[in-house]
Amino acid sequence: MSTADHDNGTDPRKNLAALEEEATRLGLELDAAAYDRFARYLALLQEWRDRAGLTSLTDPAAVQRRHFGESLALLVALRDAGVLPAGEPATVVDVGAGAGFPGVPMHIAEPALRLTLVESHGRRARFLETLVDELALDGVGVVTARAEEAGRDPAYREAFDVAVARAVAPLPVLVEYLLPLLRPGGVMAAPKGSGAERELAEAAAAIEALGGCAEEPAPLSLPEGATMQRVIVVRRCGALPERYPRRPGIPAKRPIRYR
Repeated sequence: MSTADHDNGTDPRKNLAALEEEATRLGLELDAAAYDRFARYLALLQEWRDRAGLTSLTDPAAVQRRHFGESLALLVALRDAGVLPAGEPATVVDVGAGAGFPGVPMHIAEPALRLTLVESHGRRARFLETLVDELALDGVGVVTARAEEAGRDPAYREAFDVAVARAVAPLPVLVEYLLPLLRPGGVMAAPKGSGAERELAEAAAAIEALGGCAEEPAPLSLPEGATMQRVIVVRRCGALPERYPRRPGIPAKRPIRYR
């Protein structure tokens, strides 16, 4: 990665005060290379935002708090839950990755993660490919595919330790997107708002059908005044039936529910 900011005497942290505040609050120590990457990430988001439909936020500080900060909060929640111990390698898939949240900030803060970004939208996938290249992210790959297609691909089916997704779909649908990507014992993690408990109850049939076991939701540490979120955690504890995931579009159209 380029060190131009350091070469010309500019400290990237001066434009990342909100991110630095969030990292400190979360107890994360980000090195100079991480701040370089976040600075370039922020610039690329601004360049690509409109043409790829990446985010509605235009204020850089809001992007740092909402997108970077909440992604890092998920990393900390999974560390605290023992799912992603600090410094230990793990394979992670981010489904419906969009602008790269939460997977890319998690990888920047924890380079031991081997990250796969799954995104079906062509322009967003191209943004992610540019992002990976510009930030020189080792161990990060982009897959242009729908979640259902990835879940049927032998290269990705039952291949990951952890699957994450942020604001992609209601939980009964998300379960069918994510659980097929997990190895036995793997964990899916999805931040949800005030309706987390309701969504978890609605997803009970899907979790059971796909060989999952719901665990206690993990708290997501957010700054004062932010809307409360909890992380839904589901572990692959049983066999994955061959019929799942169903054809593209079917999980959203006909979510698995008890009859």
